[in-house]
Amino acid sequence: MSYAAIHPNWEKPASNMVDGYSLEMTAKEIEGLKEAAPLIRPNTQVAVTFLPGEELSQRVEAAVLVRELGFEPIVHLSARRIESEEQLDWYLGEITQKAGVKRVFIIAGDPPEAEGPYENSLQIIESGLLEKHGITIVGVGGHPEGHPNNSAEELWVWMQKKLDAVRAHGMTPLVVTQFAFDDDAIVEWIGEMRDRGIDVPVRLGVPGPAGIKRLLGFAKRCGVGASASVMKKYGISITNLIGSAGPDKLVGNLEEKLTERHGRVRLHFYPFGALKASAEWINDYDAKHS
Repeated sequence: MSYAAIHPNWEKPASNMVDGYSLEMTAKEIEGLKEAAPLIRPNTQVAVTFLPGEELSQRVEAAVLVRELGFEPIVHLSARRIESEEQLDWYLGEITQKAGVKRVFIIAGDPPEAEGPYENSLQIIESGLLEKHGITIVGVGGHPEGHPNNSAEELWVWMQKKLDAVRAHGMTPLVVTQFAFDDDAIVEWIGEMRDRGIDVPVRLGVPGPAGIKRLLGFAKRCGVGASASVMKKYGISITNLIGSAGPDKLVGNLEEKLTERHGRVRLHFYPFGALKASAEWINDYDAKHS
């Protein structure tokens, strides 16, 4: 399957760093998506997360809305939060039949112990249920700033296993990263990925504009780099945690440092509940760099 099947803009060079972007929302952000919709480009990929405290029916409703508003839904699957094979089978049936979902993104999830039969995302890929329901593109996680529970080498090994499994089941792989702050770490990570012969497209997770305390809270929870030196580079002073920050420096630096060597790369924005503000920031960046 060609890059164009993953996103219409994958086959050509990006006009700027926000070309072909994707966004993320929770199942409870339906009103926020409606408000932001006029600012979001048609056919933009919008991912619906799999967070605790939400019902499967809410996630289905959110995916349906994404489709109805003219965007492309990507549905997250959190392996350890899925209670049974029957539940996964039902859920995949709902999102594909009602929202026309063709894309999923799979993570292991936060629970220390699985709530059902799936300990990791590889087991879901190998279950056969994705292709049964017509899923064609499968995103797996990438960690430019590392992961608290795995070494760097272990992360590469797991990534390769998942990418191989996606292809073995007749689907197309994509890598989507956790959001990161350090552009040097991101660029180095993508370079190593390509040096290892992993040529799949990458969506780089970047934080949208958000309150600084909220931003740092998410960073701490996700285990991404949030040291004082990185924050300074990002444009945040640890001595002043009032106000908000946007990804201007991060995205600008990525635009300067990513080259043809790094392959197909697009951005995936984590809005932290601020879908409209993120869409406004993206449009403003695009206007300034077109």
